[in-house]
Amino acid sequence: MPQIHDRIVEYLREVPAWYLATCVGNRPHVRPFSFVAFEDGRIWFCTARGKDVYEQLLDNPSFELCAWYPGHPWVIVEGKAVFAEPSPELREEGFRHMVGLGEAHDNANDGLLVFFFIEGGKARICDITGNEESYEV
Repeated sequence: MPQIHDRIVEYLREVPAWYLATCVGNRPHVRPFSFVAFEDGRIWFCTARGKDVYEQLLDNPSFELCAWYPGHPWVIVEGKAVFAEPSPELREEGFRHMVGLGEAHDNANDGLLVFFFIEGGKARICDITGNEESYEV
């Protein structure tokens, strides 16, 4: 049986985009995200220094993400973003993913990509019938 981290990462990788929400003051901000990875017991994400989401997570590291695709339950994950340096392999994977989306990066170490993982996270897997599974992530 896969671990919950594996299930969450696999699920998020199967949908073209999922949605990550931050909060600025009393206003929510939601945007599509698509990079996720699992390394060293942590679920990792990446973004770029020039994006609003980076500044928002520095100001308030709390976030929530949600994903769903037909025929499956939906996934909701919440936690705090901790910015850290990933392994060189994960940095390269994030770079390739972001360039594949059309972002302009000279290389994986151009100083623009930033990576964060979930700390103190909770995940819920829910379906339309009211079934819900909850996990620490």
